[in-house]
Amino acid sequence: MRENFLWGVALSASQAEGGAFLDGKGLVMDDVVSNVHNERYQATSNLDIALGKTYDYYPSHNAIDFYHRYPEDIRLFAELGVKALRTSINWARIYPKGTETEPNEAGLAFYDRVFEECLKYDIEPVVTLNHFNTPLENYYSGGWKNRELIDQFVKYAKTVFTRYKDKVKYWMTINEINMILSLPLVGGLINPSKETNVDQAKYQGAHYQLVASALAIKIGKAINPDFQIGCMMGAGVTYPYSCNPADVWKAYQENEKEYALIDVQVKGRYPHTFKAMLDRKGLDLDITDEDMDILQDNTVDFVGLSYYSSRLVAAEPSNLERAGANLNSTLKNPYLPSNDFGWQTDPVGFRITLNELYSRYQLPLFVVENGYSALEESDNDSIQDEYRIGYLHDHLVQLKEAIADGVDVIGYAPWSGMDIISASSGMIEKRYGLIYVDLDDEGNGSLERVPKKSYYWYQDVIHSNGANL
Repeated sequence: MRENFLWGVALSASQAEGGAFLDGKGLVMDDVVSNVHNERYQATSNLDIALGKTYDYYPSHNAIDFYHRYPEDIRLFAELGVKALRTSINWARIYPKGTETEPNEAGLAFYDRVFEECLKYDIEPVVTLNHFNTPLENYYSGGWKNRELIDQFVKYAKTVFTRYKDKVKYWMTINEINMILSLPLVGGLINPSKETNVDQAKYQGAHYQLVASALAIKIGKAINPDFQIGCMMGAGVTYPYSCNPADVWKAYQENEKEYALIDVQVKGRYPHTFKAMLDRKGLDLDITDEDMDILQDNTVDFVGLSYYSSRLVAAEPSNLERAGANLNSTLKNPYLPSNDFGWQTDPVGFRITLNELYSRYQLPLFVVENGYSALEESDNDSIQDEYRIGYLHDHLVQLKEAIADGVDVIGYAPWSGMDIISASSGMIEKRYGLIYVDLDDEGNGSLERVPKKSYYWYQDVIHSNGANL
């Protein structure tokens, strides 16, 4: 690994912080996700239902209480040896509804404290501006399909860029921006059940996110030219189920769809496949000449990505078995193993994905999510998570192979530094962390932090700069 390789860990604001109603914070979508086992996905299926009900327990309201425990948590990360903490700012903590003219000082002061605590240990904050936490108030005006969100996002970006210009160097604008195309409610506060033309709504929202991201880059570079501002995609190469040309073509189309928005952020223009897709679907988006100039003139410095596994598609999938899935559904690959939730793992697909992205974009890559979820319980003894060590080991082997292939990688931050609540369900049963958090799905527990075996393994990996896997 390069000498200054950014070994890190990752988490997100709304999945870790808690403090949902403290110090003037507004609501985001996670704040209305309840822990009702038979309705765990009710917020991502119909947010109107979630907003119209009252439940006993909302996991994000307390989460793992990073809001109060960040000094302890960052100290544990420092003892781990990390050089970077990939995290996010909760937009609604700065502008509670998004429409305010002045920011919430208490929210700004909280992130001052977090970033100062990181810098005390020489940990580089790597900050995402919008990690699925657009202020919930915008849901009622159509979410990101409303052009007015561009100005709200730019105002927010300018505020935090200015405030933290000497504390944060690495930024990413929108987490997994391609998520708006597969899960528009999660990625863009666009509820499919309320749309007469879902494609029109989600692609319009995607365009407005791209413009907002580009304008944020323009403002950020003016505030501090040394900022490194990247995009972020949910990555994973899509394979064809067979060598049948129809399957190969289907896989090609899926890959092009996933790359399309990153193409704009890197190259400043839409790919020909995107334009053809709009024509085939009969979509007429609000895309102005000024928008295109903004996109062309304000491209990213690096490509951030999450990777959990590859994907598999077929032209005729109806009779084929499907794998378990977190956010993106996929066919089951008979050559890959599965975890407790039926999600498949593919380390070689990681190498393929990194090579594909670097070949396509010729920009440094930053792996800001990669991890293994499992059902785990602790009796205050360290969890012997050999399965997580195996997953991370195998992916780091392939990361090193990709670097040997010539891929430029800035850093690696496994998801997650410690157990946090799920973005899709609000539950904590899907544990990804290197550190166990004593909390269950009913909100019970001491919140004590207990490093797992993988914590000490990763500590050795960092101290050896990747030499000792």
